[in-house]
Amino acid sequence: MTKIKPDLAGVPETMLWTLHNRASEAMKPRGLIRDPEAIRIYQALDYDFERHFGRADGTHAVRAAEIDTILRQWIGRHPEGWVIALGEGLETQFSRVDNGHLHWLSVDLPEAMRLRDLLLPLRPREQRFTGSALDSAWMQAVPAAVIGSEICIIAQGLFMYLDGDAIRHLLTDIAARFPGCLLIFDSIPHWLSRLTQRPGGFRRTPHYTVPPMPWGIDCNEVAPTLRQWQVSDESETKPYRLPRGIPRLTAFLFSLFPRLRPQVPAVTAAVLRPRDRDQ
Repeated sequence: MTKIKPDLAGVPETMLWTLHNRASEAMKPRGLIRDPEAIRIYQALDYDFERHFGRADGTHAVRAAEIDTILRQWIGRHPEGWVIALGEGLETQFSRVDNGHLHWLSVDLPEAMRLRDLLLPLRPREQRFTGSALDSAWMQAVPAAVIGSEICIIAQGLFMYLDGDAIRHLLTDIAARFPGCLLIFDSIPHWLSRLTQRPGGFRRTPHYTVPPMPWGIDCNEVAPTLRQWQVSDESETKPYRLPRGIPRLTAFLFSLFPRLRPQVPAVTAAVLRPRDRDQ
């Protein structure tokens, strides 16, 4: 069987990094995530994952598992709801959580969507929008009759590659168009954002430099920031435990010191509603 050689660079190439960590974890007998679809597409690609990204560490697998948990709880309350995955890349979340009734809209850039179309055929109740998550045109793909509380928007591995103003404008638009929707997103702390923006960048290996991540935010800043942006007064941010090795040791050491405790990656679930700016 001929393997597919991905032609990606910059931020779109990071979808291969997250796939490397998810699929490698899923292949472990006692892995943190079950993801046969990720394993299938991982093995279908002609790409030297370990040369580029080093040994898989499972970080993106535990992040995906945390988001799966929140999403399954939401689906339990909204079994026929709409899930919109922004910047989805090669994420296989739909196959992991599908209950046979929900609707799924995948949004990503052309080069990412071309690869997704090759590797992941459309499933029933799934739609795709080719374009930037910052382009509000994707919102028109959701039927007007669907109310905001029946919509869950996932931004996994996306916001850190944007600047704060772009995120604020996007969330303001979403809150106005889909009031009451649930937004699930992950974030990185300030120190990690700065690491990716230093001269020469953050070299994951001699063969791969992580793209700059302009938006860093510590856990204790997320809720105040969403309130300041006037998009959500109802949110919960939870650091996610890294699975093993140096990342887990680093997170444990940070947890021992109150000033460092918020400076870890986290997942946030927030109900978006526009707030009256005169209040």
